Amino acid sequence: MPERSAEPESPRPRLVPELYCSDFAASLRFYTEVVGFRVVYARPEERFAYLGLDGAELMIEQPTGEDRTWLAAELSYPFGRGVNLSIEVREVGRLYARVQQCGARILVPLEDRWYRQDEGEAGNCQFVVLDPDGYLLRPFQNLGRRECRVPGP
Repeated sequence: MPERSAEPESPRPRLVPELYCSDFAASLRFYTEVVGFRVVYARPEERFAYLGLDGAELMIEQPTGEDRTWLAAELSYPFGRGVNLSIEVREVGRLYARVQQCGARILVPLEDRWYRQDEGEAGNCQFVVLDPDGYLLRPFQNLGRRECRVPGP
């Protein structure tokens, strides 16, 4: 029997969130038509889609039965309590305009934000929006690095 390789043939992310949704069609529209993800593959009969956007990947699924639904507690809005998904995008300003047009709830308007990393700072142009089920998304565009303006601890 041939030995199995520890690494897959094509590089795949080692962490891919799977988000349960209450209305698969609405979530699929939001992620594909508004945010810009593409469907990598789908199982419509299971209300499931694997989505990709410039190297970011996630799965959405509407539970169809208890036999394959993994829940630690009852789902209630907002589904994404305590989690925000940071997604690097190419044109955050255009995405922000699409999110505004669709009427999604924006928690943090478009902003430039700098985060201290060691002796420097990394910048993001970003905003925070809720998807149809209340998952927090933080799309951002990389602004690069600069010298630290605020001293660390």
